[in-house]
Amino acid sequence: MLSSVALKDDFMNSRKLAMSSCNFFSSPICAASSLVFDKSPAALAPLARIEYNTLNLLECQYFDKEVLMKKLVYNRAKQWAALPVFDDETRLEIQSLIDSADMNELTDRFYRQLEFGTGGLRGVLGAGTNRMNIYTVRIASYGLARYLLSLYKDMGAAVCIAFDSRRNSELFARETARVFAASGIKSYLFDALRPVPELSFCVRYKRAAAGVCITASHNPPEYNGYKVFFGDGGQVVPPHDLNIITEVNNITDISGIPVASFEAALETGLIEIVGHEIDEAYLSEIMGQSVHPVNQNNHSITIVYTPLHGTGYRLIPEILKRKGFPASNICLVEEQLRPDGNFPTVQVPNPEERDTFAIALQYASRTNADIVLATDPDCDRIGVAVKDNNAGHILLTGNQIGALLTDYILTGLSEAGKLKSSNSAVVKTIVTTGLIKDICDAHSVECVELLTGFKYIGHWIKNNPGRDFIFGAEESYGYLRGTYARDKDAVLAASLICEMASYYKSRGSSIYDRLQQIYTKYGYYCEFLSSITMKGQEGQKKIISIMNSLKTVPQKLLGSLKIQEIKDYKDGIAGLPRSNVLSFVFHDGSKVVVRPSGTEPKIKCYFMVKGASQEAAEKRNKELQEAFKLI
Repeated sequence: MLSSVALKDDFMNSRKLAMSSCNFFSSPICAASSLVFDKSPAALAPLARIEYNTLNLLECQYFDKEVLMKKLVYNRAKQWAALPVFDDETRLEIQSLIDSADMNELTDRFYRQLEFGTGGLRGVLGAGTNRMNIYTVRIASYGLARYLLSLYKDMGAAVCIAFDSRRNSELFARETARVFAASGIKSYLFDALRPVPELSFCVRYKRAAAGVCITASHNPPEYNGYKVFFGDGGQVVPPHDLNIITEVNNITDISGIPVASFEAALETGLIEIVGHEIDEAYLSEIMGQSVHPVNQNNHSITIVYTPLHGTGYRLIPEILKRKGFPASNICLVEEQLRPDGNFPTVQVPNPEERDTFAIALQYASRTNADIVLATDPDCDRIGVAVKDNNAGHILLTGNQIGALLTDYILTGLSEAGKLKSSNSAVVKTIVTTGLIKDICDAHSVECVELLTGFKYIGHWIKNNPGRDFIFGAEESYGYLRGTYARDKDAVLAASLICEMASYYKSRGSSIYDRLQQIYTKYGYYCEFLSSITMKGQEGQKKIISIMNSLKTVPQKLLGSLKIQEIKDYKDGIAGLPRSNVLSFVFHDGSKVVVRPSGTEPKIKCYFMVKGASQEAAEKRNKELQEAFKLI
């Protein structure tokens, strides 16, 4: 028999679970929980309103958390199936799950509210509190609106809104604008889908207070998201991210969120449609980032490009033409040119994945292309394949692309006498190749290292206005040159990569040849990323468990790998913000970095090795991979 203290402790833990799961509505179970130790008739009266038998639950010696969670899920589902604030389609969708007693699906949809994280929302499309739909979008928008009003009050804050090709992206963008309009905040809404870096640029160009892009980047088709930018054009960082999260979490009644008529907001000017003007200003900025002017030999470069059914379909061909590449030498992958949120020709629209290039490489083989480009749906990441010396094409890693661009930019600026070494900086993340630092050291340029996520690179630019920001790179295929935007930009990257290919070919070389020269000079770097998907509530628990267990890895499990130290970034390292990242550093300089993904239900392991030869580096990398399989 549990003691009265133990009983109360167990109940309080269950109550915390209930309260953490009930901030979407003022749920009856929350009210009932707060009255458990008051057995007066007045206190028990509200229990009659609860559809399931809460009295039996309260009469137990202690709460079973699994039972309580099921009760909470069922109660939430009943609300979504019945309350008039939800549309007919939503109510029917949930009612069908209730009728079929599909508790696994109901639990996944209702066990929590879709978390508004430090970058916004991202989740599976569908009805429910843990799904992307117009109701979770309204909550996010109203929370952001309230925070902006608290900062700007009567100063006339405005927001820029863009969207990608995913299912419901335009609907969610319009819904976002309607919520802002109802709060008196003006929205600049793009007339059609646009790359997310153009949204970043638009925020700065329009001097807006914030920006929202409806996108789930390179996630599978069933996902969508809500990405938030602040007034500098960068993704939100502390303290704004946490303050917005607080405002979002304080919203407990969705029926109280004001939503304006879209047509009425257009008439009053609270919604303004934008497009061509922003495009021209944005492309002009990208044109200004060239290292070498495009020369007359460009007609000899053949380019294959696929937007993977996303937003790059118009602006990347346009920027290449403006750079001087003839349209006849730009081969577009027709099967993947049309925007389509179902992404029917690929399993996942991710330019990091080899399978994503299958159709484009067929085009490259037929046209003998020098270079193949693929961008993700929101056009902030770019994958590249180049011709090797064996009449084939190889895919470059994000690290290789970043190193090649760093070398191309720094060498070009140095040769032109435009490199101010003492004030210049290249910025990368802690999981991006150390080869970039070697290249920077050779040019006496500082290489700044930040946490994973391009938002930190954008924030560094903001906080260092006196520095000459040369280039920013992350291993996940994201790059930026210039300060016109504060997020990675695949339109810019496509422009620079093709310029680089043309430059080397005009000198009798190639991107592939230059990469081999870089390895010969600096040593061979070999990086490998292992990502393990762990979906749902159980997956989230497993990721937390893995991260906790890794902190106390026994030396014997690592065998002869000779570990030097384990860095826990939750403790705060080198002045960086605290983060759930572990770095294993070995005596030979090799590193393994482990972290949960911030945008997907995955845990990621980065294996980073430098060797005297390709064979030595690859061998060492495989040793690290095998060792960490045992952990």
